[in-house]
Amino acid sequence: MLRKNYKPDVLTCIADLSSDEVFTPPRVANQMLDMLPIELWSNEKITFLDPVSKSGVFLREITKRLIDGLESKFPILEDRVEHILRNQVFGIATTELTSLISRRTLYCSKYADGKYSIVKFDDKQGNLKYFKTEHSWEGKYCKYCGIRKKLYDRGEELESYAYSFIHTENPEKLFNMKYDIIVGNPPYQMNDGGSGTGISAKPIYHLFIDKSKNLSPKYISMIIPSRWFSGGKGLNDFREKMLNDKRLRRLVDYPKSRDCFPGVDIAGGVCYFLWEKDNNGDCSFSSHINGERFDKVRDLSENEILIRDLVGITIIKKIINKENKFFNKEVLSRNPFGFISSSRGNSEKIPNYVKLINSQGVGYVGRHQVKKNSSLIDLYKVYIGKVNPDRGGVNNSKDGKSKVLTKIKIAYPNEVTSETYLVLSFFNNKKEAQNCSDFFKTKFSRFLVFITLSSMNITKSNFQFVPVMNFTESWTDNKLYSYFDLTEGEILHIENQIKSMDLNFE
Repeated sequence: MLRKNYKPDVLTCIADLSSDEVFTPPRVANQMLDMLPIELWSNEKITFLDPVSKSGVFLREITKRLIDGLESKFPILEDRVEHILRNQVFGIATTELTSLISRRTLYCSKYADGKYSIVKFDDKQGNLKYFKTEHSWEGKYCKYCGIRKKLYDRGEELESYAYSFIHTENPEKLFNMKYDIIVGNPPYQMNDGGSGTGISAKPIYHLFIDKSKNLSPKYISMIIPSRWFSGGKGLNDFREKMLNDKRLRRLVDYPKSRDCFPGVDIAGGVCYFLWEKDNNGDCSFSSHINGERFDKVRDLSENEILIRDLVGITIIKKIINKENKFFNKEVLSRNPFGFISSSRGNSEKIPNYVKLINSQGVGYVGRHQVKKNSSLIDLYKVYIGKVNPDRGGVNNSKDGKSKVLTKIKIAYPNEVTSETYLVLSFFNNKKEAQNCSDFFKTKFSRFLVFITLSSMNITKSNFQFVPVMNFTESWTDNKLYSYFDLTEGEILHIENQIKSMDLNFE
């Protein structure tokens, strides 16, 4: 059956189905497995675990490699397959449905004791199991994944999404064994009901990585969103641990998720990595940008966030050597004047009014209603839309270039903005405000924001490498390139990624 019925194209097709439950294409699974030492495939004692099996693609590709590598030790194919599937390859499915899909992929039968299973187990699940698990509520939240009880405390007829691997203190007891290599593509996030719209999501993929490390395998390789590089709810501690973990030996990044998962858009892109328990050192980092691959062995902890653009790192160093004041200290925190995004104000002017610039236009509020930063009411404020127009790197424009910012405008004295906007800076006179506004329309400044983006929302932290210039004078791209002594290659790198924006743009 292995020789006659193996059809890999099926898993390539289902890899394109959804961005909620992202299935890994066989091509990507093999790229990840290629990072492992080749001698592993001829070791009959090494054990593999996919703790989040969805299609079974990792387990299938592992089995294929072991079949080739163990031929000299098990010359008869049937004996070789029997040994591998009983003793070396294990999986935990994310749902009951994916357990059936994964077993069909690995055993050629959705039941491990079925008529067509290439290895006959004594039970239906074999070594690819689904463990029905419930959340462990402590007050309003699950103590393992932190999800809200009111969203996921549901009847047995509905999926709980309490993934067994992270909802236990001892995941090694699920199979009562130790695993040498853990690989997979974990669930990325769960709805947390936040943001006021009910569509906010909480990342959970890092929980699978932390749990895997706790098991102390020899190797871990997983594919996850790249948002952890610089953003994401609850990911600050995870980012710090990852960037300072010298066992992270290989990291491959795709800023545009479609370059890795065809047809799937994931804000911030995706990455996969290789973690080696007994091998410390700098990380071999690769970034795939607009069809080009950039490689460098680097210390990932050199910045507080991970800059994926290797040319951008050299540009940042030039800026830091020349300037010491940056816009992350200038930009006001979200909701700068105390008016949420849905605030509209009055439709007509009221006594002692202040104009409220909101997503629908302009309304009017009383001066006393400005609860935050009221001292800025009578100044000129440069502001932008807080949502990245490229959807956090999900940019499928034909030229591959990004806008990065929108609504670069000036709020005049007696004007404030709602939470829809981010206030970049403020000035006593219009000329300096205009020069600042024009500065943020340059490709240079927007590139420095672009290389820190990992989500759809722009925050003050995304401006940590944008220098505060002398805005008594105007700035153009050519003037900035010259001021910071950029090379022709560095200039071309910026020009190839950032769209032009004329000074009349709004």
